[in-house]
Amino acid sequence: MNRAIAALGGTLVGVLMIVTFKVSPEPGATVGGPRSTASPAARATAAPVPVVRGEGEGERGQPATATAPRSLPSGASSFTGPVVRTQFGDIQVKVAVVGGKIVDVQALQLPYDRARSQYISQQVGPWLRSEAITAQSAQIDVISGATYTSLAYARSLDGALKQAHVG
Repeated sequence: MNRAIAALGGTLVGVLMIVTFKVSPEPGATVGGPRSTASPAARATAAPVPVVRGEGEGERGQPATATAPRSLPSGASSFTGPVVRTQFGDIQVKVAVVGGKIVDVQALQLPYDRARSQYISQQVGPWLRSEAITAQSAQIDVISGATYTSLAYARSLDGALKQAHVG
């Protein structure tokens, strides 16, 4: 009898977990979880990275490019990192440096090919930018759920920083 009660309880817990499991985030939700260590102020001030398709591109065109580049601070030099290819799309960043310090990082390309990739790019782009400016190097934390994007972003950033002789 005790085994039957335990089996029934285990089955009910399993069914409850299956019923409440969400496959993808709801529109408008934010990526959080265990890796949302950026301060609310940093997230609020980080400029979002637009992820849009260029004119004439189909469902599987080139990776997205930022539509409105931010202006560089006075005296800043910019350096573009290499394009880093991932299974989800290409990633490339440009870094602005003043006096050996990173003052801005702009994502030139982020994956958008799949809806999930587009969602991840829109959410983690500002976080990765904030991480890079805070760390003043390419040694940035990998964001859970965006591992490939985080690693490729760091590789492109590292290439740009090597050109700038920073980091």
